[in-house]
Amino acid sequence: MEEALLVNGFDSALLGFGRRFNSVVAVYSYAKCVALLVKESGMSEEEAHEYMDYNVIGAFVGDKTPIFMIEVDIDDRESLQ
Repeated sequence: MEEALLVNGFDSALLGFGRRFNSVVAVYSYAKCVALLVKESGMSEEEAHEYMDYNVIGAFVGDKTPIFMIEVDIDDRESLQ
């Protein structure tokens, strides 16, 4: 099994690794990634969300593409629909 792909600059947002059938993928906290972009690059929170959505999440690189988890309270799960 190959190594997971990591995203440069988001080390402190790495939560761990997830397993799929034949691969291991890195799992990052979406909120921590946004906070890092705001802190490190001076982006506004809105700019950081746009950057994440377009440049990071939108950059599919195959089966090893990292996952960006959005943490929710189980009682708020309706808000995801």
